[in-house]
Amino acid sequence: MLLAQISDLHVRPAGQRYKDAVDSNRMLAEAIAHLNGLDPRPELVLITGDLVDEGLDAEYEALWDLLAALEPPFLLMPGNHDDRETLVRHFPEHAYLPPRGPKHYVVDRPPLRIVALDTTVPGDHHGEVDAAGLAWLETALQGGRGAPTVVLMHHPPFACGIPYLDRYMCRDPGRLEKVIGRFPNVERVLCGHVHRPILRRWAGTVLATCPSTATQIALRLRTDASPASFCEPPACLLHHWQDGAMVTHTSYIGRFEGPFPFA
Repeated sequence: MLLAQISDLHVRPAGQRYKDAVDSNRMLAEAIAHLNGLDPRPELVLITGDLVDEGLDAEYEALWDLLAALEPPFLLMPGNHDDRETLVRHFPEHAYLPPRGPKHYVVDRPPLRIVALDTTVPGDHHGEVDAAGLAWLETALQGGRGAPTVVLMHHPPFACGIPYLDRYMCRDPGRLEKVIGRFPNVERVLCGHVHRPILRRWAGTVLATCPSTATQIALRLRTDASPASFCEPPACLLHHWQDGAMVTHTSYIGRFEGPFPFA
């Protein structure tokens, strides 16, 4: 089974640019064309938050129009730039999204189970999961009866070393780590938010963050680093479940020189 992951689309109203710098809508359209053209084609696309930039109706209208061209089925979840209820209103066909409150959900796609945990805090940019969310997660993981499971979160629950990102991580990660660590069938925890590919061993499993389809956050590890983004090549992640294990690849979006002879 092949899953694709895209994240941090930051769609703007038609004709407007993200951060007055890049055409994030055009870049999403290119990402969609890239996904449609993969061979084999992903069976499911996971979109891990910051679907739009300001939570505006006009942005979700543009997002709906763009995603209509995506041929594989897809799952949505909110990020800190989204408005939960506006998202649901514009995507009523996505009935797995709860109509009110946090957008936690479970989708079974045998042999895998997808568990999405909404880490957003309305009105703020950091992530957090309250006691009710932790209880929901425990129940969702228990209900999988050992099926290989992928957990989706927008905010990564660890400090990545880029100081201006770590202010906005998912806070109090130890509580989440204790819950997920009790379930060895969790094959991946997949996050967005940081606009970079990052990999870490966490809670007894592997956690991966997805690049953005728009700009990439600068890799600056000094404690006094200034925030910055670059127009590095956008990318998606491909998570390939085969022979009882998951292999994750980074797939760059764009036109590049090649192919060249391998040998």
